[in-house]
Amino acid sequence: MSGAILFIQEDLHITEVQQEILVGILSIISILGSLAGGKTSDAVGRKWTIALAAIIFQVGGLIMCLAPSFYILMVGRLLAGIAIGFGVMIAPVYIAEISPTVARGSFTSFPEIFINLGILLGYISNYTFSGLPTHINWRVMLGVGILPSVFIAFALCVIPESPRWLVMQNRIEEARSVLLKTIDSEKEVEERLSEIQQAAGTANAEKYEEKAVWREFLNPSPGVRRMLITGCGIQVFQQITGIDALVYYSPTIFKDAGVKGNAQLLAATVGVGFTKTIFILIAIFVIDRIGRKPLLYVSTIGMTTCLLGLSITLGFLGNRTAGVGLAILFVCGNVAFFSIGLGPICWVLSSEIFPLRLRAQASGLGSVGGRVSSGLVAMTFLSLSHTITVGGTFFLFALISALAVLFVHNCVPETKGKSLEQIELLFQDENEWTKGGGEVELGDAERLVPKE
Repeated sequence: MSGAILFIQEDLHITEVQQEILVGILSIISILGSLAGGKTSDAVGRKWTIALAAIIFQVGGLIMCLAPSFYILMVGRLLAGIAIGFGVMIAPVYIAEISPTVARGSFTSFPEIFINLGILLGYISNYTFSGLPTHINWRVMLGVGILPSVFIAFALCVIPESPRWLVMQNRIEEARSVLLKTIDSEKEVEERLSEIQQAAGTANAEKYEEKAVWREFLNPSPGVRRMLITGCGIQVFQQITGIDALVYYSPTIFKDAGVKGNAQLLAATVGVGFTKTIFILIAIFVIDRIGRKPLLYVSTIGMTTCLLGLSITLGFLGNRTAGVGLAILFVCGNVAFFSIGLGPICWVLSSEIFPLRLRAQASGLGSVGGRVSSGLVAMTFLSLSHTITVGGTFFLFALISALAVLFVHNCVPETKGKSLEQIELLFQDENEWTKGGGEVELGDAERLVPKE
């Protein structure tokens, strides 16, 4: 959309407000998908919820490609938003539930990796097709997003269902069969299956009634409250630090810095896409070695520095040769620090900290906070830039990023190397939560049971 919006404005003659709505509505409407995704995935399974998301997204993409007017384009964008709501909620949950403990962080980073790959391919296609006639090029740019449906169709033929969802349905033998595909030792499989059955006991007793789940959200125990603070907070900070402003409006930012011509603007965004993809690949190799919290410190501190540098550059060095170079450097630096920490770890934490009985619904709730924040950033960036300048807007993002550093210090425990059931116990103890997470074992359950 970042490149297509330049040509949609020319072809359909939309206003600046319509541009903001078109860009930002995707995130806002995805709330519907995120809220529905939890109940849907508990009802039909994680695997087929992914399939539903893919189908809806491809229909929306096709409508956008063929849209003769702004309003038809919005219909396609709304459908795509609903599908993304399903996708961002269910993909990390599925991966976390099927992954072995030692590699869960790396595997749960996969959604962020492929999001970044998609962004990079979008930037490249924008640059490649920018020379086509205006009424054709933006349709081709948006049409590229339909192609992954072929790969999704093949993937759904071979991937298994989540073993934890299978246990929820009392399909124990199927769950055991899936675990044997990811764990070599049969003894370890039986131990893990026992842990999952124990964690699912309360939920099975209640038959996963939606009212019971939401009642627990509205009147949470101390442990669940800490989970919600961490899970929803990390989702919100991932977005309100301004990453979508850089992704959607990077051509506008570079234009303000002094880059001339649509082709040059789109070429600069390709560099941003390469940087974002490379550093997310680095993150996948170190997240289970270094841990979640150290990477979050590096990420949020680095982002704060780059956002502050970009603010100063745009405010005082705009339309100068040095300003162009520094602006590109700071934008690439910001997306690099985001991709090595806050980007992937947000999904990792959101999918691993909640107990089985709440995981799908809580992940959907966290996604709502992230999607609202993303939509607000996308739908206000242009207006805010006119009010306080582009440099002033990024100074505001830098302040928010500094708050994210404090949030990581106070509210994010270390979950590296712990099973999902051990992480649940960790949040029951306020001391373990605030100091970053100790060596919590399943045998500590009695000590960590909340006191009435």
